[in-house]
Amino acid sequence: MTEHDDKLIRELVAARAQAMTERDAEALAAQCVPELLAYTLAPPLAHHGEDVEARMAWFASFDGPIEYEVRDLEVTVGGDVAFSHSLTRLSTTPKGMPQKFELWFRSTTGFRREDGEWRISHVHDSTPFYMDGTMSAALDLKP
Repeated sequence: MTEHDDKLIRELVAARAQAMTERDAEALAAQCVPELLAYTLAPPLAHHGEDVEARMAWFASFDGPIEYEVRDLEVTVGGDVAFSHSLTRLSTTPKGMPQKFELWFRSTTGFRREDGEWRISHVHDSTPFYMDGTMSAALDLKP
């Protein structure tokens, strides 16, 4: 891994976070390869390609600002492929709700270098759940 590749990937992750807070679906799509496979927090179980219209509908389901923070980012690069993992915080107000929520989740992202440029090829976000019989999402966890 070169320090330069590490820096470029960290910049891409930061740009992704900024695009989320700015509700910029087109910028998010531009960061991805067309055949992106994403396991996000929103249904369905798998998303194929960065769907600008679906992302815009997701953004429209929230009032007010979207806060999106990436923490504890680790990057591993091997040739023309790389991955990162982090803890990510999402906080916003769902339409019709009186107050915002905060959710920490786990995020792993795959990258591929194409024509000298790093692009996102895979996203996997997950929220742990309690295995105490309730099977409820562990939405109260914080790092």
